[in-house]
Amino acid sequence: MKVIQLHKNEAKLIERAAKQNREAQHVLYELHAPKMLSVCRYYIKDVHQAEEVLLNGFFKVFKYITTFKSEGSFEGWIRRIMVREAISYLRVKKNIEFASDDIEVSDNYTDPVNSKMEVNEIQQLIDRLPEGYRMVFVMYAIEGYKHAEIAEMLKISEGTSKSQLFKARQLLQEQIKNFNKEGYGTN
Repeated sequence: MKVIQLHKNEAKLIERAAKQNREAQHVLYELHAPKMLSVCRYYIKDVHQAEEVLLNGFFKVFKYITTFKSEGSFEGWIRRIMVREAISYLRVKKNIEFASDDIEVSDNYTDPVNSKMEVNEIQQLIDRLPEGYRMVFVMYAIEGYKHAEIAEMLKISEGTSKSQLFKARQLLQEQIKNFNKEGYGTN
């Protein structure tokens, strides 16, 4: 197989993939799939289901690749597709409901816990969050969406988004404190 230099040829790969060139599509998939699986995994606990979402997402990437306008990174464009695909999957498979108990919360956040946790341990704690909390937490804290964007994508109010984030942070803080007590014998 021929080695393709990414920094020079991603635009050409995209152009070839848009013309249904399977080799170019394969190279783009191999290049972006590991990161995009991580994105799917943030939302979906089961790795096999996350892989299913990844494959469906890439199907859409290649179906709509001609709509990519090069007005940002290709990776960012794919990432948005994966986020939306994961949300769609969860809505259909899990029938996600969000508690609409709007509470006034601040966007200012300080982490009171100094933890030396590994990435996989943090992912496990995120996986333990209820679906609604996890989706909002990941979209806000990891993906960088604003509450207005989250509300629009999830079809909830901004207040509900803020409330879900607040509750997710509370649960995570409690889980981290428990982890530190169990793992390191500290408070």
